Amino acid sequence: MNFTPKQSLSEEEIKTGLKLMIGDGLAAEAMTTLTGGAFLVAMALLMGASNFQIGLLASLPTFTNLFQLVSIWLVRKFNNRRAVAVLCAVCARIPLVAIGILPFLVSADHFVNALIVLLFVYFLFGSIAGPSWNSWIKDMVPEKSLGSYFSRRSSYTQTLNVVLSIILALLVDYVKRHYPDAEADTYAYMFILGGVIGLTGALILSRVQEPQSYLKKENILRLIRQPLQDKNFKRLLIFNSAWVFALNIATPFFTVFMLKTLHVPLSYIITFAIVSQVFSILTIRAWGMYADRYSNKTIIAIGAPLYILCLIAWCFAGIFSEDYANIILLVSIHIFTGISTAGINLSLTNIGLKLAPKEDAIVYLTCKNIITSIFSSVAPVLGGVLADYFTHRSLIVVATWNSPQTNKLFRLALFHEWNFLFLIAAILAFIAVELLLQVNEVGEVHKDQVVRIMRSNLRNNLKDHFLIGNMITWPKHFWTLIRKRTTRKRITHPHHAKHSLE
Repeated sequence: MNFTPKQSLSEEEIKTGLKLMIGDGLAAEAMTTLTGGAFLVAMALLMGASNFQIGLLASLPTFTNLFQLVSIWLVRKFNNRRAVAVLCAVCARIPLVAIGILPFLVSADHFVNALIVLLFVYFLFGSIAGPSWNSWIKDMVPEKSLGSYFSRRSSYTQTLNVVLSIILALLVDYVKRHYPDAEADTYAYMFILGGVIGLTGALILSRVQEPQSYLKKENILRLIRQPLQDKNFKRLLIFNSAWVFALNIATPFFTVFMLKTLHVPLSYIITFAIVSQVFSILTIRAWGMYADRYSNKTIIAIGAPLYILCLIAWCFAGIFSEDYANIILLVSIHIFTGISTAGINLSLTNIGLKLAPKEDAIVYLTCKNIITSIFSSVAPVLGGVLADYFTHRSLIVVATWNSPQTNKLFRLALFHEWNFLFLIAAILAFIAVELLLQVNEVGEVHKDQVVRIMRSNLRNNLKDHFLIGNMITWPKHFWTLIRKRTTRKRITHPHHAKHSLE
């Protein structure tokens, strides 16, 4: 296959290429759904993985980003982002097939260690492919359409994730009920299928044409220092690093917490994830539209506090004596998580692309990925160590009500190994948001003004966008309602109002 870039692409080639990249994205999403998330954690736990090993597995995707320097070296040497991205994608996805074959060859005692090694290879080549792909697609998508294109692409991939997750959850649940001895084999076949689909996606990506680009023939370390000398981009790096560190202390352990502590069935956990994805799909296009119209920084400033509230809410999961109350809380957490992360993740990607100069995009984005990977890879390992530390420690906050008829004990908060992690993550995330204020973005609009505009637009288009507007403005609606009721009472009781005036 000829991977030679073209000096320029026609409008038709660009349109076709962007459609094919959506096809590759769908294949990559199917591959990730089959081999990652709750299914990977459940498989690792089934094979006897420890908290530390779970944290190590969670750190691999970001730790391997350190090797993105290799991507810069390859692109600088060959000036062919397409070849680097496609060939590395193939090398990344073959180990997934190997993982699927592994349970039939080794015992459970050796499986987890082999799993970690093969996933390291998978994420390693995926990380090398990433910067080439980012730089490649930056030249394909017009800057004014970044938000709309990626939001559309994300809505397609997330819809596929939802449908496929439902099918897989029902399948795994059926196998666990009727053929419990075949559960490990089921996960193995899922990995084989995921690897095959991933290789198909790489074949689709190979058909996308690439516009020629040239990287400066400078020392790699000197190139990497260039973004660090850009004060505004450096501020973005500081915020992004603090944010991913805060989140990755806790997020890899949500599934472990529900499986081991709350004893929630895997099918429920997948359903929660689907709920989160559905609300992400419902809102991501609106986030993309507002990000293009105003700024990515503003969207992050709106979504981040909402996500922090979700982290705090995790601290209260499991404190209710009734199961339905805990289920309602978990569903609510996943709803708000889907809404907030849709805007945050989209805007974090776009603001990095926006602040990176076109001619040095691969250098800037690689530097961003490498630095944030250090923090996001250390965080889950540290989270696993902290979880072990807090295993035999707990903090219970209760309230009692005594009366002649009843004595009631209310558990207000119950902190133990996982809940401590969630609280620590919320505090660190709050600190990270303060660092966002230092970042400057062209076209930036103050958050309050955007909220007012969103509220106005949502009233005119309630069907499409009611979710975001109500979520970010509910405190104002609440206090307005209180004031209206107070005013009505005064009008209804004029004597009381007269007495008050006197």
